[in-house]
Amino acid sequence: MEQGNHGHGQSQQLKNPEESSPTTTTTPPPYIYLSGHFSCFCSYRRSQVFKGRNRQTGELVALKEIHLDSEEGTPSTAIREISLMKELKHESIVSLYDVIHTENKLMLVFEYMDKDLKKYMDTRGERGQLDQATIKSFMHQLLKGIAFCHENRVLHRDLKPQNLLINKKGQLKLGDFGLARAFGIPVNTFSNEVVTLWYRAPDVLLGSRTYNTSIDIWSAGCIMAELYTGRPLFPGTTNEDQLQKIFRLMGTPSERSWPGISQLPEYKPNFHVYATQDLGLILPQIDPLGLDLLNRMLQLRPEMRVSAHDALQHPWFHDLPQMQAQLLQQQQQQQQQQQQMSGYGGMVTSQQAYQ
Repeated sequence: MEQGNHGHGQSQQLKNPEESSPTTTTTPPPYIYLSGHFSCFCSYRRSQVFKGRNRQTGELVALKEIHLDSEEGTPSTAIREISLMKELKHESIVSLYDVIHTENKLMLVFEYMDKDLKKYMDTRGERGQLDQATIKSFMHQLLKGIAFCHENRVLHRDLKPQNLLINKKGQLKLGDFGLARAFGIPVNTFSNEVVTLWYRAPDVLLGSRTYNTSIDIWSAGCIMAELYTGRPLFPGTTNEDQLQKIFRLMGTPSERSWPGISQLPEYKPNFHVYATQDLGLILPQIDPLGLDLLNRMLQLRPEMRVSAHDALQHPWFHDLPQMQAQLLQQQQQQQQQQQQMSGYGGMVTSQQAYQ
C-alpha cells in the first residue's frame, strides 16, 4: 500500500452506513473522505486508497477500499491481511483501526502515513541516495517490524520500498500484508509466487516451497543496498535474469557451497559460473560494519542468513542513539526553515507535503 501523491476531491461521508459491520463500527461510520484516490501498490486487483479523517477524533486515516465481486466474494488476500494485522500490533507495523463490510465493498481503515519509502527516496538526496543516519534509522525500524512478525510466526513475503510507509516523524512501518502468511511446525509448503521479483530470495527463484523467515531477510538486504545507491540492487526482468544478476554479484552456487541446491526445481547444471564480487566495490558509501551486516543478510543459502533478532544486535546499530539525535536536530531545523518560509509567503501546502 502506497500512501501519497493523491489528487484533490470533494469531501464526502461514507455511504451505506446501515450495511456496515456491527462488530467494529457504529452507525453512522465516523470516516469522511478528504481526497480522491491516490496511487496504490496493493495485493488486490480492485482496490483504491483514499485519504480520510475520523469525524469524531479529527485523526487522518487511510481508507483502503476493496471492491467485491458478487461471484468471488471477499478476496483471500484481504481476509488474510485483516486476520494477521488485527494480531500484529507494533510500532513498526502500520495499524489497522477498523474494518467496514458492505454488500459490494470492503474498507480497511489504517493509520495515515505520508508516503512510501520509494516516494521518499525519489524526493530526497542525489538520485534517491539517503544519508547514513536515515539509512540506519530506517533499517533498524524495518528489522524491528520483521522481527516482531517472525516472533509471531508470520512471514511478510512482499517486502519492497513501496510497502514500507514513512510519516513526517521519520517513522518507518511495514504495510500491505496481503501476501503474508502464518507459518508453523513442521515447515509448511508455500507458493513460490511471492515477493516482487527484484527482492525475491534465490531459494524462492529456484523453486523452493519450503522457505522460512529468511526470505524476508533477503528482501531487507536488497532494500538496505538500495537505500545507499537509490537504485535496486538486482533489477531483473525475468526469473532467469534475476538469478543471473544475483549470481553475477554473489557468485554462482554449487552443491559444494549450497548442499541440496541441485534438487530445487529451477536449478540448472549449466548455470554460468560467476565468481563472488566484493559488495564494498559496488557500495563504496557503506562502512565496514554496515557491509558486514549486509553480507550476513544477502547469503545465498537461506539457513546462513542472519535472523532479524540477531541483525538488531549487530554492532552497526550501536551508535544509533547518537545518529537519531542528529536526525531529530535536522528535522527541527527543517521545520524552522519551513516556518520562516511561511512568514515570507512561501507556505508549503498540505498537498505539496504528500508529493
